[in-house]
Amino acid sequence: MCAPGNAVAARKVQLATIFAEHGEAYRKNHKPPLQHRKVLFAIEACRSSTLGSHVELCERCAYQRITYNSCRNRHCPKCQKLNREKWVENLSCTLLPVRYFHIVFTLPSELNRLCLVNQKILYDLLFAAASQTILSLAGDPKHLGAQTGLVALLHTWGQTLTEHPHLHTMVPAGGWSEWNGYWKNSRKKFFIPVKVLSRMFRGKYLAGLKAAYLKGILKFEGTTKELQSKKSLHAFIG
Repeated sequence: MCAPGNAVAARKVQLATIFAEHGEAYRKNHKPPLQHRKVLFAIEACRSSTLGSHVELCERCAYQRITYNSCRNRHCPKCQKLNREKWVENLSCTLLPVRYFHIVFTLPSELNRLCLVNQKILYDLLFAAASQTILSLAGDPKHLGAQTGLVALLHTWGQTLTEHPHLHTMVPAGGWSEWNGYWKNSRKKFFIPVKVLSRMFRGKYLAGLKAAYLKGILKFEGTTKELQSKKSLHAFIG
């Protein structure tokens, strides 16, 4: 802990400051993809002269104040903080007074390149496969035998800012049993065995991936062009 009066302790370090001081070296050494570079630039430039400014005028006293524009990037902690807090507050009002499990669905790194050129299709498929897995297994009498729900949030990279598509889900520890007309609690330590969840999720995601390929809606660019043939894609996804 810094001693009182220490210049380092008094300095307010922001993410934009870190990017401004070390962003260029990071981009040079790690060569992040275009969408990551856009985020780095947006956060670094947020509320600075780089993005321009606007004039705020008080209609009562005619006082003027020049304010720098925000980047409005969803990853920016400076200008999206209020929106995040509103989202959390609204979500909190809809949660049930029960325990919740945190379940993460992750795509293998081999799919990273394909996801980058088919983001909407493959990320939508990630949401669909994960939610269908949870709802289907929860409704199975062998596991819970009740109707449940979930909140899902997509993350497209990991802590090192490398591609790492995964879905965070928040699932109530139980569900509503229509047959008995009461709330049915799940196991205390886990919602459904992880091997059961992973097997069904893998099957649903691969089935959706194959269906998208057969419909001809997948794009193959750059290093993914080698997967364009049906034989190559089949061998790739096993």
